[in-house]
Amino acid sequence: MKKPSLLFCLMITLLNGCVKNEMHNSRIKDRNFNDEYSGEFLNRIAFPIGGMGAGMICLDGNGAFSHISVRNKPDAFNAPFMFAALSVKGYENGAKILEGPVQSWKIFGSPGAANGSDLYGCPRFEEASFSVRFPFGTVHLSDPDMPAKVDITGWSPFIPGDADNSGLPVGGLEYTITNTSGKEMDAVFSFHSENFMRVELPGEWGGNYVGKDSIMAMDNGFILEQSCFPDKPHYKGEFAIYTDEPGAITDYCWFRGGWFDGRTFLWENIKTAHTPANPVSPGASGASVYVPVQLGPGESRTIKILMAWYVPHSDLRIGTGPDDNEVNKIIAAAKCTPGSNCCSPEITSAFYEPWYSGKFKNVQEIGLYWRAQYQDLKNSTSLFTDAFYNSDLPPEVLEAVASNLAILKSPTVLRQKDGKLWAWEGCHDQSGCCNGSCTHVWNYAQAIPNLFPALERSLRETEFKVNQSPQGHQNFRANLPIRATGHDWYAAADGQLGGIMKVYREWRISGNREWLKNIWPEVRISMDYCIAHWDPRHTGTIEEPHHNTYDIEFWGPDALCTGFYAGALAAAIKMSEEMGEDPALYKDLLAKSKEQMETGLYNGEYFIQKVKVEGLNAPNPVELGKNSIGTSYSPEALEILKKEGPKYQYGPGCLSDGVLGLWIAQMCGMGDILDEAKIQSHLLAVHKYNLKSDLSDHINPQRASYAYGNEGGLILCSWPKGGQPSLPFVYSNEVWTGIEYQVASHLMLTGHVNEGLEIVQACRNRYDGRIRNPFDEYECGHWYARAMSSYGMIQGLTGLRYDAVTKTLFIDSKIGIDFKCFISTETGFGMAGLKRGKPFVDVTYGTIDINSVVVSGTVMEIMN
Repeated sequence: MKKPSLLFCLMITLLNGCVKNEMHNSRIKDRNFNDEYSGEFLNRIAFPIGGMGAGMICLDGNGAFSHISVRNKPDAFNAPFMFAALSVKGYENGAKILEGPVQSWKIFGSPGAANGSDLYGCPRFEEASFSVRFPFGTVHLSDPDMPAKVDITGWSPFIPGDADNSGLPVGGLEYTITNTSGKEMDAVFSFHSENFMRVELPGEWGGNYVGKDSIMAMDNGFILEQSCFPDKPHYKGEFAIYTDEPGAITDYCWFRGGWFDGRTFLWENIKTAHTPANPVSPGASGASVYVPVQLGPGESRTIKILMAWYVPHSDLRIGTGPDDNEVNKIIAAAKCTPGSNCCSPEITSAFYEPWYSGKFKNVQEIGLYWRAQYQDLKNSTSLFTDAFYNSDLPPEVLEAVASNLAILKSPTVLRQKDGKLWAWEGCHDQSGCCNGSCTHVWNYAQAIPNLFPALERSLRETEFKVNQSPQGHQNFRANLPIRATGHDWYAAADGQLGGIMKVYREWRISGNREWLKNIWPEVRISMDYCIAHWDPRHTGTIEEPHHNTYDIEFWGPDALCTGFYAGALAAAIKMSEEMGEDPALYKDLLAKSKEQMETGLYNGEYFIQKVKVEGLNAPNPVELGKNSIGTSYSPEALEILKKEGPKYQYGPGCLSDGVLGLWIAQMCGMGDILDEAKIQSHLLAVHKYNLKSDLSDHINPQRASYAYGNEGGLILCSWPKGGQPSLPFVYSNEVWTGIEYQVASHLMLTGHVNEGLEIVQACRNRYDGRIRNPFDEYECGHWYARAMSSYGMIQGLTGLRYDAVTKTLFIDSKIGIDFKCFISTETGFGMAGLKRGKPFVDVTYGTIDINSVVVSGTVMEIMN
């Protein structure tokens, strides 16, 4: 066989490259950012609905329900037999479930798929699409067989500054039915659910079902209930489904029988538009609400389905502490038997209990409140939505910020009975992942401090008042319930130093000097601990081995953590002066830190690490042998240790997080701490070397599913000038959305908007609904907190920031002299921006007291 010519091979290579590039570029062209999802883009959509720290349900892109996670923990594949339906009289195929086509991945491959699903076989609408204006998600349904189109809007309250109403365990569904025929339409809308609150377990007191489950009545609806179990109070739970339609008919008991008897008769009722009204009966497996609907040609009607839930207890008790012994004795002594009160506060209070359980006694109280306040809460929520989406921001930025606000409605966030916030890093499918409001992960998250500042302050109070020892060691993971922790593990340098900067931020956002005065003694002790343990020789660098967000220890000075050090010192100086103390030591160390960062840790293009094992207080890891600080060494790894030094370093690498601490300083309102030109150079190097438009040839033996194949993404580190260690820090080959957004925001702050947007586009193209859920950016778990760094892009593009101490509004636009953008403060929210270079503010909720406006460093008068 004749060999192909060199020219032919070259042509084929070029053609393949063009095809490859076209395939990649098509990901951008197929769907516009911040636009509707349809077709294959619906595949993975699951939109969270619920309150902060209260649990959630998800509205899928086709109108189905999934991820029912109302028991104080995630339940990613909990998709019970629950649905709405419409039956139009006089049409052969006039009865359909109010859902679009079933997502293909659910048919084969999802948990339980091998047994099939009896819901997928019911008729449903042929066409579906999904649009978002957070926290409102809307499914649009149509079908050639049906004389109606249906829009389903799911939502729950989200009102910046109002954490309580934004934390209700509720959801609203509005089904808007429009008659598209030219004649009168007589139909029945219905909503149905099995009792998915029932807990099925083999048990010594009841065979397959332990405890009492039932379906209870409420006005125009029903309550799915599971009573307290003997020795398992966390199984107690109630879920209410009801409507405000006065003509609603409730069926409290489906046909009772074996196999699929009940569901067979249920579908017959739907198909024939029959509206049974069976009373509350024992052994009911499910219930339904029916609403007769008559519509003239072109007429529309909206039917509201309200949901509320109440699961007051949990089995979550995480971490250990010095005061645990007495509580553990109480728990161990509680020998529950049938008839005993295992739900007594003495037992249940030893575990996490949600905030709403201290405000409401049962689901009936929540349901009454939700019914009474529904329209007012919707109006207030709409004020936020309208202001946010009226912002003149690039669509990919609006999409990224809004999509990651969904994290606040996910099981990642918990709020305990006393109102304090506590959070996971993310969520596994059926449990939280990486506990304790982890400081080095939550450093990145910028949404809560701006939208719900009081909740964010509760995190600082936990860190400095509860998690910190008298000597200043801070446990970077909080116990649950929040209580004193142990101090037998390393502190996290980036987490603890970041917390000092964030105390400064919380003071400036709140304007509350008394709060600062109260927490400052612990902050000063923390700062002094960081100096003594990581910079004992006062070099201005963090050089002793230090734990960080990559779950390992860096040895020697590195730009990442030394940048945090500089930021913390700068914040400590400002707070010391406010408290009337002398910050001379902090000023001296900050000057040294700047010099070290800009000379010794800067290679002329970007910031680096200088690995160091000699001359430290910590023993040389070579001398320690296999049991080194924070890690261990196999015989093979010991050989690498002797040649290269400690494993898991980055040395001369270009680290995407290399100036993270300086970005956080900017987010906290401290401005540039180092030479701005060097910071810009580092960020541009990260963009140049670490942003990949196609990862097909990128080697990642770590967690590759975050970004892979022909997808684009920003890798954590590269070594463009050589010197890559044999075993660089773990995760170094991965792509994390939280890092992508913080780098993008920092680039925007420095005026490099296009470079920042390229990173955002690569990220959001991966989360377009085809392979990944647009509302679930994952890292070590679903709804990962780090992704809320995306909120920082608002400040990155506009410079909008309000200082409540001086009552000053700051604007530093990178998007022109004519723009408007959402702004949220402690006391109110609305729009702010520039009109022909002149500042303006339009407050739509609450108040914002402004004495002065600074536009790009110049004091200006605000427009009336």
